[in-house]
Amino acid sequence: MKILVTGTAGFIGSHLAHALLARGDEVIGIDNVNDYYDVSLKEARLARLKTNPGFTEARIALEDRDSINQIFAGHSPQRVVNLAAQAGVRYSLINPQAYIDANLVGFCNILEACRHSKVEHLVYASSSSVYGANTSMPFSVHDNVDHPVSLYAASKKANELMAHTYSHLFGLPTTGLRFFTVYGPWGRPDMALFMFTKNILEGKPIDVFNFGQHKRDFTYIDDIVEGVVRTLDHVAEPNPDWNGDNPDSGTSKAPYRLYNIGNNQPVELMRFIEVLEKNLGKTADKNFLPMQQGDVPATYANVDDLMRDVGYAPKTPIETGIARFVEWYKDYYAVA
Repeated sequence: MKILVTGTAGFIGSHLAHALLARGDEVIGIDNVNDYYDVSLKEARLARLKTNPGFTEARIALEDRDSINQIFAGHSPQRVVNLAAQAGVRYSLINPQAYIDANLVGFCNILEACRHSKVEHLVYASSSSVYGANTSMPFSVHDNVDHPVSLYAASKKANELMAHTYSHLFGLPTTGLRFFTVYGPWGRPDMALFMFTKNILEGKPIDVFNFGQHKRDFTYIDDIVEGVVRTLDHVAEPNPDWNGDNPDSGTSKAPYRLYNIGNNQPVELMRFIEVLEKNLGKTADKNFLPMQQGDVPATYANVDDLMRDVGYAPKTPIETGIARFVEWYKDYYAVA
């Protein structure tokens, strides 16, 4: 197929593009390569993709409506995966406008382009952060998520609402994926695993928020990519049993679906650090701190729907995933 992927200079987007190319799909990759984090890492991810003749790069921003429309008109993608976004919970506290531009205006441009190009299926990145103040575990897509605790989370909840509108009004099949703490080789420098590894190797202390009592559903990148590909191939359909008297948040009478995509096995942050220390052969100097504003103490994904509908089955334990990340990190940064 001809598939348009946004965010191909990013962590998940670059891995997904490789997987699609490997199975013979043509990939049109959109990314504005902004400087939210190390641009050279983004360029290195893109450089690997550009060696494949099936990959076409478009260096534009989602909020550039005219350029987005031109790409869709010129390539006529059959399916679209929207992964580009302004990421990060903590950054949303200091630069909220970036989230409005990329995550709301940009996503609207993607929806409009998909509508007018008659795209067969739009899969888009949501986030586990939409669960916000919810405390009932594991988190289910059938739960109400009306209490976000960061603007980033609110923007992702808004994406789900916007997608539903387009599914309802225009029959555009849309599937939202709520990602749970993705990690692995070529990961983001603003994520805990990357920052911890860098600081431990450099002999600097690591900041351990919530005094190490955080629990996260750490999900390895290969498991995430397999889930995205399976979901992309499973076009969203209406739920014939949906009832407005008892509305189900995860489905609709429109061709609309929401799924959690996580490891279904939360791990305490201190255990995560312990495994990392073992792989690095060094003990971290830990700076224990209270929970940060906008953060949540735990995430835990109920992935039953995704397992039932597409056969999703995460299989990478943190012991394996962290070892692979450390191996990549040492190779990429030439650490002895």
